[in-house]
Amino acid sequence: MDVVVVESPAKAKTINKYLGRNYKVLASFGHVRDLPAKDGSVRPDEDFAMSWSVDGASAKRLADIAKAVKEADGLILATDPDREGEAISWHVLDVLRAKKVLKDKPVSRVVFNAITKQSVLDAMANPRQIDTPLVDAYLARRALDYLVGFTLSPVLWRKLPGARSAGRVQSVALRLVCDREAEIERFVREEYWNIAAILGTPRNDSFEARLTAYEGRKLQKLDIKNKGQAEGIKAMLEGASFRALSVEAKPTRRNPAPPFTTSTLQQAASSRLGFSANRTMQVAQRLYEGMDIGGETAGLITYMRTDGVQMAPEAISAARAAIGKEFGEKYLPEKPRYYTTKAKNAQEAHEAIRPTDFFRTPASVRQYLDADQARLYELIWKRAIASQMNAAEIERTTVEIEASNGAKTAALRAVGSVIRFDGFIAAYTDQKEEDSEDEDNRRLPEIRQGEQLARESINATQHTTEPPPRYSEAALIKKLEELGIGRPSTYAATLKTLEDREYVTIDKRRLIPHSKGRIVTAFLESFFDKYVEYDFTASLEEKLDEISDGRLDWKDVLRDFWTDFSASVDDIKELRVSDVIDALNDDLAPLLFPAREDGSDPRICPKCGTGNLSLKLGRYGAFVGCSNYPECGYTRQFGENGEGDAEAGGAENGNKVLGNDPETDEEVTLRTGRFGPYVQRGEGKEARRSSLPKGWSAATIDLEKALALLALPRDVGAHPETGKMISAGLGRYGPFVLHDGTYANVESIEDVFTIGLNRAVTVLAEKQSKGRGARGGAAAAALKELGDHPDGGGKITVRDGRYGPYVNFGKINATLPKGKDPQAITLEEALVLIAEKEAKGGGAKKPARKAAAPKKAAAKKTTAAKKTAAKKKE
Repeated sequence: MDVVVVESPAKAKTINKYLGRNYKVLASFGHVRDLPAKDGSVRPDEDFAMSWSVDGASAKRLADIAKAVKEADGLILATDPDREGEAISWHVLDVLRAKKVLKDKPVSRVVFNAITKQSVLDAMANPRQIDTPLVDAYLARRALDYLVGFTLSPVLWRKLPGARSAGRVQSVALRLVCDREAEIERFVREEYWNIAAILGTPRNDSFEARLTAYEGRKLQKLDIKNKGQAEGIKAMLEGASFRALSVEAKPTRRNPAPPFTTSTLQQAASSRLGFSANRTMQVAQRLYEGMDIGGETAGLITYMRTDGVQMAPEAISAARAAIGKEFGEKYLPEKPRYYTTKAKNAQEAHEAIRPTDFFRTPASVRQYLDADQARLYELIWKRAIASQMNAAEIERTTVEIEASNGAKTAALRAVGSVIRFDGFIAAYTDQKEEDSEDEDNRRLPEIRQGEQLARESINATQHTTEPPPRYSEAALIKKLEELGIGRPSTYAATLKTLEDREYVTIDKRRLIPHSKGRIVTAFLESFFDKYVEYDFTASLEEKLDEISDGRLDWKDVLRDFWTDFSASVDDIKELRVSDVIDALNDDLAPLLFPAREDGSDPRICPKCGTGNLSLKLGRYGAFVGCSNYPECGYTRQFGENGEGDAEAGGAENGNKVLGNDPETDEEVTLRTGRFGPYVQRGEGKEARRSSLPKGWSAATIDLEKALALLALPRDVGAHPETGKMISAGLGRYGPFVLHDGTYANVESIEDVFTIGLNRAVTVLAEKQSKGRGARGGAAAAALKELGDHPDGGGKITVRDGRYGPYVNFGKINATLPKGKDPQAITLEEALVLIAEKEAKGGGAKKPARKAAAPKKAAAKKTTAAKKTAAKKKE
């Protein structure tokens, strides 16, 4: 019997059915080891030696694998067919060698590009060894990410209070979002006018023609700048005669796009289905791993992390057969279509994403899938099959028209298109094609060259130029791919990280940089400009690809990077926070200190008139404040011009009026206080306030959202068993439902406004069944193990209690800061929280000591806390 190691339990179950009794398939559950989040995990001074740690769950799985291998004839590593999958196989093999369970047993590596019986059996018949250059590329990438994140993040924490960590690729993606926001803020709208004529043929058919030239000069988009110009041209055309100078009908062909890659799938799923990149990958993973299709378990799509655009020859043959059956022979081209990628740095030699069986049409499998799975499968099937279909044939007609009024002349053009043969469009059109469908289907009437045309009306319409749109997830992924930054497997995680760190917020599917994100980007551009340059990051990706191809040594790449990077960090460590603030004040001046209508100095405090305004950094974000604090307490929200007078005491000022509550007629305002932005209704002691929940940006708050927040908590309904009211609200630890003293968290703030009685009862029941935080219950289960305390004494864990998540070390429980993701907490951060709690006398009550030695015990305790805190500073 051989042991086969795959990544997921779902895949293990499916593959076990295919391979039979002579194989035992076990799951690693993804990565089994990682670099500990502490100093020394990557050691440049030791030729970039790396230390790996195994958490509790992975240790158990590795023990199960080791036990099975010990009793087996051989080991087959069958993790995913990409760089990460190769790395997982390498980790598993390294651990098993350390455990000395392999001895002389054969070890091989196989990859499943699709989870179907034939694909699995074919892969098993063609084993290979672990691809060492691919593993080296993984090690280099992991070391780079660690060195940047772990070296740069402490600098951020010290120089920018309230900032989170900075990653190598995430920082560049964030810069793209911030640069686009700055471009929007600098944008100046320009007025322009379009002029069109509705004309009639001698056969009484009407059509529209647009002005293209006037008085012998070709017109560009912005050439007609004002109403006066437009009215003058309109008056000339209203007295003109019109003649068709030329009529040209030109046939064109539109070819299909290639099948999906990871990034193009994420883009299409975002624009068509409204999926986030993360959601797209979750659904695609399930389709790849295998579904029960009428008693048969099979993967429905090929591997979904790829930047390849080609399909295997047998898949092309299957697609062509399906086209003939589903659409007809006229849709089948004479020869198969072959594609090459245009993406910069495309490197994974995998197939594009396609159905494993083209005869499994979306309609035939819909009953076995949930709604999201069915929609994504349909998208993949249609795009893949369209890629092998005939081109669409379109006839495009262009009519050039002359207008003359005495000595004055003008030129107009009418364009129409007719689809003569739909070709691949019968299966799939991309978003750009859909956007142009109106033009494609707009037919012109019969117009003959040289004939006179009747004027029916002349229309002049005013327009203004629009700023570039904010990035959507799909647009940002496309831009990253064009620049050669990141890889298919990293895009979803990169975007999720930016959102989790509250560097960006998402509103109406658009990415808006949070003040924290703007500050971090400005800091990096001011002091680490090389490392957030697009070309530099892309060149690193190219080097990683050369490593995976065996053309570069991975440690040479790390040495070159580390020499310059560590020197830059050492220089910044010497800067004072005031130096950083001065640089940020200059870099962000247009945003922090916008010009005033009266022309006065925007840096002078509008309240006291003598102090200078400056960027201030706090635990809850950035704001603008007066240098005369505390005598003058003027503050305003980051990014607002807020020129109104400050209130006495200076707690809140620069308020933004959102409107009046329709029930009470009290004014509702958006304000910034000590703990960040909040909304308020009314004034004085009776005023009602509510902080903005995580993920809500002050820039997107309107009266409707403010009133919804101020109305919390909301009554959901009476519990069917107790008759007591269930309410939904927003608390210190996020959105919740409450019943009879029992709190249960819900997934998002939106749930607070929409959750119904049945769902609320279910959520409360689930909370009670888990027993976490219940009175008199057992200790809360560990959400995550961070590792051993450096001073000894046991493990540090993250747990979830009655009052929210906390870190635990022995009898010391330290609550996580508000908004901190318990899964994102690092050992470094936990040590600081524990030291602070210990210094305050936190933890369980200890037995009374002898009265003679209280000072000695207290001194010893304080010294231990100082040592722990000192390690953090180092």
